[in-house]
Amino acid sequence: MSRAPGTSRPRIHHALTALGSILLLTFLWQLIALEEASPLLPTPIRVLEVLWQELVSGRLPHHLGMTLARLIVSFLISMILGTGIGIILGRTPRLDQFFSTWLVIALNIPALVTIILCYVWFGLDEFAALLAVVINKLPHVIVTIREGARHLRQDLLDIAQVYRFGPFKTLQHVVWPQLFPYIMTAGRTGLALIWKIILVVELLGRSDGMGYQLNLFFQLFDVAGILAYSLAFIVIVQLIEWAILIPLDLKAQRWRR
Repeated sequence: MSRAPGTSRPRIHHALTALGSILLLTFLWQLIALEEASPLLPTPIRVLEVLWQELVSGRLPHHLGMTLARLIVSFLISMILGTGIGIILGRTPRLDQFFSTWLVIALNIPALVTIILCYVWFGLDEFAALLAVVINKLPHVIVTIREGARHLRQDLLDIAQVYRFGPFKTLQHVVWPQLFPYIMTAGRTGLALIWKIILVVELLGRSDGMGYQLNLFFQLFDVAGILAYSLAFIVIVQLIEWAILIPLDLKAQRWRR
């Protein structure tokens, strides 16, 4: 119990360091923007003003909500399918060898090509948009989880079999703890990758969402609007990281202590 104050100090120090870094970046941005005095480089204050105007008008919540909905759906589909397929390939060498070429091809197809093909084949609708995102993210999840499945400790699996754990109990107490770091890696990289792909998907074929709005601001050369919407989404993604992913990671790693 006496370690609690000590363990909180590194977190406080890390938070203060991050805050100081952000404040320094904002200060430098403000100085450069004032020096340039150009609408192509608005000040942080101007960006916050635009952000507030878009928030009050309701446009930002609407478009941000549409993008987040697409992100959540495509993220969950990619993680569920990718985890299942990755475990199967990691534990079945023959299947892994057969499908490894497919994975290499899928990993190297540009996201823009996949998005365009999905829109051409299935039309400019929500299904095609989500399918394009899932297809781009799925191979990354499969490869990451496959590596984790390859490195599962066989002795622990043998013990679970001897004690007749059963499939569910083995998955919960033996497989899941070992795969969890790989799942978290796939999840974190997935968030960073998926929201970038979604912006392109929305820019090319949707009538709402952050990508649609960014394209509109681009046509108007409204840099303040571009930065305001980008800032809003960055904040949301960071909140997901701090409020969900980090606590989940800490909770699941308690078995190691």
